Amino acid sequence: MRSDWSISVETTPGPKRAPKPKPSPKSKPAPPPKPRFKPEVANLLRDLPEAKDDEAFTDLLKRPGVRIERIVSRGQATPDEAPMVQDWDEWVVLLEGAAGIRIEDSAEVRLAPGDHLLIQAGQKHWVTWTARDRPSVWLAVHLDG
Repeated sequence: MRSDWSISVETTPGPKRAPKPKPSPKSKPAPPPKPRFKPEVANLLRDLPEAKDDEAFTDLLKRPGVRIERIVSRGQATPDEAPMVQDWDEWVVLLEGAAGIRIEDSAEVRLAPGDHLLIQAGQKHWVTWTARDRPSVWLAVHLDG
């Protein structure tokens, strides 16, 4: 081994390295896109009509083949001699209050908030009672054909 080769590793020049890049200034986030429209938000349980004498019906949406309505009842019932019969299916959900309903050839069922059922086209049905002390709020979806 040659003695002139004993150079310290610390003093041996190494390969040239690229300088560390300087941090770039933080870019600002892109601005949010401009809205194309403002959604209309409504609440089914606010601004309820009194519905003291008659049920109150409010159409919420109408499209070909479907109609959605809010029904507010307070003590109303369908007369025994005048059942409701429709040419379309109706899905109803009770959102608030309490009610009883009977479909032809069935026993009465008691509905509490969140309960829902389907009334098929042509079925005679009766709302047998609704709460008198508070509004009963229904969401009804009418489905054609």
